[in-house]
Amino acid sequence: MRRSFVLSITMLIITCLYGVTAGAVEVRNVTFQTKSAGKVVFSHKDHIKKSGMTNNCNACHDSIYAIKKKVSYTMSDMEKGKSCGACHNGSKAFALKECARCHLVKEITYNVKATGPTHFSHKKHLAANPDCNACHPALFAAGPNKRVTMAQMYQGKSCGACHDSKQAFSIRNCAGCHTVKDLKFNVSGIGTVAFSHTKHADSLSCDKCHTRLYATSRSKKSVSMAEMYKGKSCGACHDGKKIFDIKSCGSCHPTSDKNYAIKGAGNVLFKHASHTGLYSCEKCHDKLYPTGKNKTKVSMKAMEKGKSCGACHDGKTAFTVAENCATCHKTQ
Repeated sequence: MRRSFVLSITMLIITCLYGVTAGAVEVRNVTFQTKSAGKVVFSHKDHIKKSGMTNNCNACHDSIYAIKKKVSYTMSDMEKGKSCGACHNGSKAFALKECARCHLVKEITYNVKATGPTHFSHKKHLAANPDCNACHPALFAAGPNKRVTMAQMYQGKSCGACHDSKQAFSIRNCAGCHTVKDLKFNVSGIGTVAFSHTKHADSLSCDKCHTRLYATSRSKKSVSMAEMYKGKSCGACHDGKKIFDIKSCGSCHPTSDKNYAIKGAGNVLFKHASHTGLYSCEKCHDKLYPTGKNKTKVSMKAMEKGKSCGACHDGKTAFTVAENCATCHKTQ
């Protein structure tokens, strides 16, 4: 009787000690460093909470994983039901093809010399298509890749495999990836000329200008209006046929009305808008007036001889400067 009691107590102590030992088993996250697909973190904590696996280590050990053996499995092995693939088959648990659920993906920035930083968002692409196999490894290795030119993309390489205007926006819509900004050109004597990439990119593909007319990086070389008249630079399109003529200077160059203070004869207000509505800017610039500020004053007598305003205001082309003075000189 006493022997039976001692045996029972001993078994109870052993059971309790085993329970304490088992309860003290430490499970922790395991991080796998893959060669070309980043880190993969395996959470024991998350897995032992799942149905059928609750505090049941035998669900994986040693039937799927041998605790003491260090064995590596490829994705091909997993797709055949090995390792993670035993459960992650789309039925028991999410499918292996949902790679970003395990592999830590990141946003990528490519520093392009001529066009500045270009950003690639895994997050946006995976939202459109969660199957990483759509790109990896058919189009891109999971690690670093060799650079591909735009010419190669036009032929369906790299991004061009999908960005063909059918599956996704065309790579010719460069601003979809490359950051573009509006430019300002400080033209001596004329002021600042603003160029809007946004407006131009809305109606034209970038390859209409780059690199046929312009290098992708900003050039320090200036193109004269005379060269534009011959079809250079802006003049290649702004010819009055494809789009407004570059001779319509006020469309690009800022103009303002000029107020001339005339001692003893009332101020004269010169309206650019009124004149450019009738004549091209070259009628006056630079033949009659320099494009910058001119400190030289022209007398009425000089105008009556065809100088300055008198070149047109001769009573034939426009009303004469010799009469109707109040038309220009404002009297009170």
